[in-house]
Amino acid sequence: MIPELGHLALIVALQLALLQGVLGIAGAARGSNAWMAMARGAAAGQLLFVATGFLALAWSFLVNDFSVMNVADHSSRFLPVEYRITAAWGSHEGSFLLWTLLMSAWTIAVVLLGRKLPADLHARVIGIMGLLSFFFLAYILFTSNPFMRLHPPPANGSDLNPLLQDPGMIIHPPLLYMGYVGFSVAFAFAIAALISGKLDETWARWVRPWTLMAWVFLTLGIMIGSWWAYYELGWGGWWFWDPSENASLMPWLAGTALLHSLVVTERRGALRVWTVFLALVTFSLSLVGTFLVRSGVLSSVHAFALDPLRGLFILVFLGILIGAALILFAKRAGAVKATVGFGMVSRESAMLTGNVLLLAALATVFLGTLYPLLLDALDLGKISVGPPYFNAVFVPMMVPVLLLLGIAPWMRWGGESLPGLVRQLRWQAVVAVLVGMTLPFAFEAWRWPAALGSTLAAWMMLSTISGLHARHRATGGLPLAAWGMGCAHIGLAIGVAGMGLVSAYQSEKTVAMQAGDSASLGRHEFIFRGAEEVPASNYSAMRGTLELKTQGREPAILLPEKRIYRSSRMTMTESAIRYGFTGDVYVAMGEPLPEGAWSVQLYLKPFVGWLWGGALLMALGGLLAALGCRNQGARP
Repeated sequence: MIPELGHLALIVALQLALLQGVLGIAGAARGSNAWMAMARGAAAGQLLFVATGFLALAWSFLVNDFSVMNVADHSSRFLPVEYRITAAWGSHEGSFLLWTLLMSAWTIAVVLLGRKLPADLHARVIGIMGLLSFFFLAYILFTSNPFMRLHPPPANGSDLNPLLQDPGMIIHPPLLYMGYVGFSVAFAFAIAALISGKLDETWARWVRPWTLMAWVFLTLGIMIGSWWAYYELGWGGWWFWDPSENASLMPWLAGTALLHSLVVTERRGALRVWTVFLALVTFSLSLVGTFLVRSGVLSSVHAFALDPLRGLFILVFLGILIGAALILFAKRAGAVKATVGFGMVSRESAMLTGNVLLLAALATVFLGTLYPLLLDALDLGKISVGPPYFNAVFVPMMVPVLLLLGIAPWMRWGGESLPGLVRQLRWQAVVAVLVGMTLPFAFEAWRWPAALGSTLAAWMMLSTISGLHARHRATGGLPLAAWGMGCAHIGLAIGVAGMGLVSAYQSEKTVAMQAGDSASLGRHEFIFRGAEEVPASNYSAMRGTLELKTQGREPAILLPEKRIYRSSRMTMTESAIRYGFTGDVYVAMGEPLPEGAWSVQLYLKPFVGWLWGGALLMALGGLLAALGCRNQGARP
């Protein structure tokens, strides 16, 4: 009964989404207040019915209703309660239902918080978001129905993928999807501006806080995903250039460019066409990422769908949506073109240059991710594009972006004196180079990744802090948005420092250990005390016990595990980590060896935690900037 209710709720939501889209766009065109009001009501109804469908699916998982195929394929009686609920979005069908629920929630946020927007713009944005929701609901109902029945139902389910049975995966997908879906608001505003031909500084003030919040969620989602891969996959990596990781990085890079372009449009009325283009590209890349992960074209720990029909549906929709948006952009871009100019040496030119470099770096990721898939699809052979390519191409392109990040805030709008700029920043540059060149000598050897990361981090920190101080002294105070900018830039600097140091000085060792054996790595000694079987509700595990002795610290006990899940019979590695401000000690169990020995992987990860600490500061900075935006009625 509950699954049928959920399915019926989604059918009603589909009709309301179409009604919302048609009435919103047509009401704006006709100037009909009644139609625009009905569009807002349809959006509220759509949220109600989509939420009903999602709760029906979650309830089916909670009570182990294995007559629902989705539950039978992605849950089991042994699964803990918390993972039964989150399994609702661990499946392909459930993940799209979560996407649609979040789309409805973002739409209602626009309905409620955008009431002071011009009525026609407000209605067009709501209508466009309604049409987007209509597609996803149609996709769910026609190709990915989460309420398909099984007759007769099995006695037990196949279990949730063990990789997803982790607290990190409870919050990672919702955060990532909140970012993806949140960029639909900027997309809808851009389409509405192209239709009406009205885009000015006020439009940018309306769009910026929504874009900031989407960027914050996507930043947090990527951070949690990276941290999850670090501790869950058992190899101690924090970014492997996996195609699914790249699928989230690409809209993040485009969204970062969009945020900075919006600042220029808001402050100077410049770069209007460029800003609209970035809004279209950012959400389009969110959809491309969804296609990559959910269509079955990827082989990845993050990709779950294997049905070509679903991939074809998404691909056709992508072609229609992106094609229509680009055609509209080509025809109407002239209507929103800015007439404001700026000098070659100005804040506008610096931010535009940074934007172009970000998109160029994005293009290298796009090419490295899709080119192997295209060759395979055309039966032209198989190639593998991995970290060597991305590290050799992407990293050098980001260096000038980070240098500009420290320069642009010091430049004046409209034009700047280059000699004056050099005088203002000369000491920050000298100190940054000295720090970067000398800091690696504090470690075991001088290595260029550490020098480069430290130089860039010191440059960003010094230029940001001194810039904020100078502005505070000149104006007597700083707006919240300026504090947010500073927090985000310092967070990025901390993350870059962590990347450079862990890349330069991480070390590892694989050893065969029996009870009583010891091994050393760096200044750490590991003593293996043996392994014992540890039962759990849905798996059995062999848990190793290692005593960690570190110079200058209290001894610690690390408990890595090798798990076998009952229903799927999959084997998983659970690492044991001692976290620290200056680095982590990471241990993972390998395979059992003769005579009771075990293969044990030992890793030292200096300053790796700075990556996620920096990302948290970046997200906090984005939140502060969003709260500091002072635009009427559009502030989320």
